[in-house]
Amino acid sequence: MKTLMLNENDIEQAARIIKNGGLVAMPTETVYGLAANALDGKAVAKIFKAKGRPMDNPLIVHISDISQIYSLVSEFPEKAKILADKFWAGPLTIILPKSKIIPDEVSAGLDTVAVRFPSNEIARKLISLSMPLAAPSANLSGSPSPTNARHVRDDMNGRIDAIIDGGECEVGVESTVITLATDIPRLLRPGGITVEQLREAIGEVIIDDAVLNPLKSGERAASPGMKYKHYAPKAHIILLEGSDEDFIRYVNEHKVDGTAALCYDEDVEKLEVPNIPIGHADDYEMQSHKLFSSLRNADEQGFKTVYAHCPKTDGMGLAVYNRIIRAAGFEVIEI
Repeated sequence: MKTLMLNENDIEQAARIIKNGGLVAMPTETVYGLAANALDGKAVAKIFKAKGRPMDNPLIVHISDISQIYSLVSEFPEKAKILADKFWAGPLTIILPKSKIIPDEVSAGLDTVAVRFPSNEIARKLISLSMPLAAPSANLSGSPSPTNARHVRDDMNGRIDAIIDGGECEVGVESTVITLATDIPRLLRPGGITVEQLREAIGEVIIDDAVLNPLKSGERAASPGMKYKHYAPKAHIILLEGSDEDFIRYVNEHKVDGTAALCYDEDVEKLEVPNIPIGHADDYEMQSHKLFSSLRNADEQGFKTVYAHCPKTDGMGLAVYNRIIRAAGFEVIEI
């Protein structure tokens, strides 16, 4: 298969590919998504094949107008309307009971569907010219999510029909996922909309145990991003938990060829190993923006082991922590 490289002037061509059952990688404000007709189970199945993604991992349906949600869900409760009014269009995914038109391939056989309304203009135009789109991240399953078209091409060239180059993604990590299909709303994946913002909007929100810990044995993933190891480069990522001083000391004491540090800007001059800075210690938005490209950078530079400075877990720091701990396969060293 030849993968076409398109731009923002080729969205009508991309929409025709979607309507014909094909796959198109599109930019969003979070990461690039691999899109197919969300209402066509056969088209959606191609996403899993292209990514090498397990079929028990549900997908997110992307819409371009709030009115589209009513055909996709069987209930749209008041709290969902509040969240949609406040945070859509934007990096928030809401899980609700699904309608009968949602194929099992999208929901992984669950009775719920995840829906979001992206703010990226290219994504919205593609949806408006085609239909609601199922779109996980446009990368090989388990690898760092793509935040530019080159990342997508590196993983997906020859596997999908087309890639729309829309430049760098603004947020850099996937959307926040909240389920309203439980008695108390539950945060399943942190992202650009923080749990603090969600609680301010609708009151009590529980942080699911799987945000910070592996899924329990036999537990099904209710949301993308809940699998044990995810977002991982080929390099061996190890999360170091301790003070800033202990991080510097530990890395410098364990320097060998092929070792690097995923660190804050403030760490750089103190480290004696190659380093990949992702922003200032208190700049969670920059850390989120740079994280996945930095993990890919580790592979491009040929590093074998990368020690990661443990992020804080308030605000968007929780999203950074969630991605790094999964990239590390939950390998954490307390120092």
